[in-house]
Amino acid sequence: MRAFRNPVQLIPLLFAATIAVGTLLLWSPFASASGETTPIVTAFFTSTSAVAVTGLIIEDTPVYWSTFGQITIMVLFQIGGFGIMTAATLLGLVAGRRFGLRDKMATQVERSRLDIGDAGSVLKLVLKVTVVVEILLATILSLRFALFHDFTWSEAIWHGIFHAISAFNNAGFSTFSDSLMGFQTDPLIQVPVMLTIILTALGFPVMQELRARPTKFKQWTLHTKITVSATIVLLLIGFFATLGMEWDNPDTLGPMGTGAKILNSWFHSITPRTTGFNTLDMGAMRDETIILNYILMFIGGGSAGTAGGIKITTFVVLLIIVGSEIRRQRDAVIFGRRLDRGVERQALSITVLGAGLITVVTMYLLALTGLPLRDVLFEAISAFSTVGLSTGITADLPPAGHLALCLLMYVGRVGTITVATALALGAAQSRPFRYPEEAPIVG
Repeated sequence: MRAFRNPVQLIPLLFAATIAVGTLLLWSPFASASGETTPIVTAFFTSTSAVAVTGLIIEDTPVYWSTFGQITIMVLFQIGGFGIMTAATLLGLVAGRRFGLRDKMATQVERSRLDIGDAGSVLKLVLKVTVVVEILLATILSLRFALFHDFTWSEAIWHGIFHAISAFNNAGFSTFSDSLMGFQTDPLIQVPVMLTIILTALGFPVMQELRARPTKFKQWTLHTKITVSATIVLLLIGFFATLGMEWDNPDTLGPMGTGAKILNSWFHSITPRTTGFNTLDMGAMRDETIILNYILMFIGGGSAGTAGGIKITTFVVLLIIVGSEIRRQRDAVIFGRRLDRGVERQALSITVLGAGLITVVTMYLLALTGLPLRDVLFEAISAFSTVGLSTGITADLPPAGHLALCLLMYVGRVGTITVATALALGAAQSRPFRYPEEAPIVG
């Protein structure tokens, strides 16, 4: 079949197939704690959320799902985080054939421009980082849970492993009903989780370069320079804005001491761009903080990582384009490099498609439910950006609303450009001619 020869179409198909298998497993009576068959929409939504490493849930994970169900969810978000794009590359290598240049570039639009001949080393890096970081974080969390939070060793190890894999893959699923709100004052739980999320949200191309040239900023590729610099800026903005806007909110940071306020503000400067863990009640946050989270969630993390959103590089490219237009410069330039026109168009396309889809689904959910715009828009952006944070309305949505969120999670994970390209059956054919140029009035 042609679809299985074209990685551009293979990636969405593999994601869909994995979601389907996960749905069947979670649909079985073995997956629920009650032993009853799970409603099909609930099974489908949970499978989609896990494979898309989002973390939105209809049912409380530790209460509704059995041990089998929780293990299934954990395996699904491990597969989703590892990336079926990586699996597609591996299939090509095993088959002993090389993907065409056009196909490779099409699958890497939103995931950085990896060296086409470097697939093997990237796979090794992904596997090595996955194993090492997950084992290290699981060990730290398990010891902390057992020695300082009165869990039995078996409980501590299970919670440690689940949260380590969830954090590494930016999944946001938790075996605690209140996520990590029970550890608001524990830096030895929050800090390791934060560091793991930041690392994986950078993306594997950046990890590879930082490993090779950790201190040689001038020798970094433009992608790494943009990702690292913008990540630092966004973390600082998120931290100071959250700290300032929630400082005296009696339902979030207000009752805490200064140290806890700082710790939780750092945590919530990281999680809105990547994963659905929370130590504060999102529904109790002030409107201005919610708006900040809209922006951070939509931007997301680095390319070729486990974070979602339109990606940091996409956002920065748009800023550079706007700045160049304001200064009336012919070229968009950053760090001494001129941006390729194709990259500019890709960034614009990704942003417009993403914003358009969020807008349409938000309008649909508003008409369907009558819930407040504040909460519905937050839910839609969270789903598209595969963040998983919620103000608490996920379970209140009707099945049709859950299916709409599934669409957002699927497109947000696979990538708007990749989906569009797959639906168009591969790269567009180039015309043997060009039309006359004319400039309409804009603005």
